[in-house]
Amino acid sequence: PTNEVIVMAVKIPKRVSSALINSLSAGVVPRVGLEYIAVGRKDEIAALLQDLENVAEGGAAFRFVIGRYGSGKSFMLQLLRNYAMDRDFVVADADLSPERRLAGTAGQGVGTYRELMRNLATRTRPDGGALPVILEKWISSIQALIVKETGLLPADGAFAGAVEAKILEVINQMEGMVHGFDFANVLSAYWRGYQTGDDNLKDAALRWLRGEFTTKTEAREALGVRVIIDDDGWYDYVKLFGRFVAGIGYRGLIVLIDEAVNLYKIVHSVSREGNYEKLLAMFNDTMQGKAEHVAIVMGGTSQFLEDPRRGLYSYEALRSRLAESRFVKDGLRDTSGPILRLQTLTHEEIYVLLTRLADVHTAHYGYAGQLGHLDYQDFMEEAVRRLGAEELLTPREVVRDFISLLNLVRQNTSVSFAQLVHGSEFQPTRPAQDPDSANNGQFAEFTL
Repeated sequence: PTNEVIVMAVKIPKRVSSALINSLSAGVVPRVGLEYIAVGRKDEIAALLQDLENVAEGGAAFRFVIGRYGSGKSFMLQLLRNYAMDRDFVVADADLSPERRLAGTAGQGVGTYRELMRNLATRTRPDGGALPVILEKWISSIQALIVKETGLLPADGAFAGAVEAKILEVINQMEGMVHGFDFANVLSAYWRGYQTGDDNLKDAALRWLRGEFTTKTEAREALGVRVIIDDDGWYDYVKLFGRFVAGIGYRGLIVLIDEAVNLYKIVHSVSREGNYEKLLAMFNDTMQGKAEHVAIVMGGTSQFLEDPRRGLYSYEALRSRLAESRFVKDGLRDTSGPILRLQTLTHEEIYVLLTRLADVHTAHYGYAGQLGHLDYQDFMEEAVRRLGAEELLTPREVVRDFISLLNLVRQNTSVSFAQLVHGSEFQPTRPAQDPDSANNGQFAEFTL
């Protein structure tokens, strides 16, 4: 086999097709190659791309991508991640968990910030860890600008002073923002370390920006600043970073937060409400124009949004802001609001998805595709018949089952695709249920 495969007359590197097949077989959303298998979601993608344009013009956005388990929420977020990087945005993404929340008293809030910084990505550094690259690019671009504007060369005595003056212009723009003074001081420290070749000072500045200092004393000794990024203030630094990257040539910062259902799962009501209060503050900031060059997109289930006891609707300030208009009914959709609900893919869209998956699979493994129109049709009809309802046909389960069948047919030449689909052993994977509602039902929370 060659190093590239042909799918729909488009060349895909072998590493991309390999990542697609391996990830989708395991029910995991791949981070690369999504554009080759994306189908449907035209309205949702258009709405999110409009948000990107608004952010590039200095605006802000907050979106909730809502759908059932396996409906494609994570896929949508990763697709947006790739679109944003291609359009020269800086992107940070994180999955929430019991250790990573929006608010907490034991490092859960700053844990989310650290994960965002760890996964910071750009077009030239798509795999994460882009913070040093961003700072180095910033300084290099300023040096090139000084050479162009003044004619000074790096060896000239006045060159360092001219560069520092230009750097201070960017830094001074942030000093009026919350925590902007300390953020500016850390950026200045990084520049001093760069200028003098002091790698320890540069590393200390990077550690502070990533939220890795745990005590103020440690930060003061290393950098001369008296604050650290903590559970209370981490979101303020996200806003600062959005302003900073926009000021150095990027189009803005896109923050993707997935698995928001983990906030819904918080058992302690006070802790859960504390997280919803933080979410409300972030939502208000973006909607009221207090944040600039930042978009936040959060993925969650319908229970996370609508449950009146533990979901966002249990917090009245959020319910009043997120509840849909009474005019949104009878098949009408409004994609301009903060809630983007993922609809079930149509049969036509699932058909196209299956054909694209088959193209990737056959080209990656280098064998001739043998499936016809009836094979795809039979697979969908059998899946619906055995599950018992069309709405249970979610993309994750369809994709896993289909790739599993393709693998079996490729490795076992004595059996055909049709035999497997119509055989008694074919039992479509059932969609995952919300663990809380499935296990606890109506008795999940009660008062004696």
